[in-house]
Amino acid sequence: MNRYSTILLAIGLFLISCKKNNTSEDNESSYKQQMRELVISISAYAKSIKPGFIIIPQNGIELVSDNGASSGQPHKSYLDAIDGNGQEDLFFGYKKDDQATPAKDNNYLRALLDISKNAGKVILVTDYCATPSKVISSYRQNSDAGYISFAANKRTLNAIPASPLHNENAGIISNLAQARNFLYLINPDAFNTKEAFIDAVTATNYDLLLMDLFISDNISFTAAEINQLRNKDNGGKRMVICYISVGEAEQYRYYWQSSWRNHPPAWLDKENPAWAGNFKVKYWDSAWQNIIYGNDASYLKRIIDAGFDGAYLDIIDAFEYYEK
Repeated sequence: MNRYSTILLAIGLFLISCKKNNTSEDNESSYKQQMRELVISISAYAKSIKPGFIIIPQNGIELVSDNGASSGQPHKSYLDAIDGNGQEDLFFGYKKDDQATPAKDNNYLRALLDISKNAGKVILVTDYCATPSKVISSYRQNSDAGYISFAANKRTLNAIPASPLHNENAGIISNLAQARNFLYLINPDAFNTKEAFIDAVTATNYDLLLMDLFISDNISFTAAEINQLRNKDNGGKRMVICYISVGEAEQYRYYWQSSWRNHPPAWLDKENPAWAGNFKVKYWDSAWQNIIYGNDASYLKRIIDAGFDGAYLDIIDAFEYYEK
């Protein structure tokens, strides 16, 4: 091979490398943007039916920035569509429950969370810690950062902590910005009946409740029961927000079809090894989106009809799975 051919080969390999790198970056940007578009569409649909309906995506905080990093500019259309951001493991639980989150990871998340906070959005942090001193530390650090927080003693989110309620007040909470604390109780397995669940919650004074639409076996709470759950023990009123996974399909939900195990639809992907019965989904696929929102049979329409004040969207960080 002569010198000229060698130079051409080197240039060709360089251009191929650049193309691969650009494709990787385009794919990464595409997966984030497709999740942004899903959240924006969910918000537009919900608010068109019920103005003031609250939309809070959990995790995937990179979406608040136009380039997915704290160095980017606020992503205006995404931020305009949401009312807050939920974040797990900010100060405790990132590597292991009841263990402080490494400073590097904490700083990374906080830089992005503050883009949302500075845009006027409410930040809800769930730390996983049970040691009393760590619970106190979690509430203090979140308060200092300007975030509302909940120290969950179990990652299963099936219990009301026995520790004293942080920032207890008797106020009537009519918008998200008024909330000073919240209870994350999306797993009702510990409660045998709806009545037991309602009694346990109404005996507390949390300003905001994050819960599931269903008590068990796809038996959903009614609008009258959701209204009961708004009552705080001290005479105040709380807001009630419904959990919904938009980045994974759950085998125990009403929409699941038994045939999917052997004959999955095109949008259904691999089972999450960390959570049995939860499956990755191609969240940009219209067939999956039709299950989640946009029609009277959709999951979100059921939540709206049940009288919830908003929706807490989980597995927003599903884009990470496809980027990898």
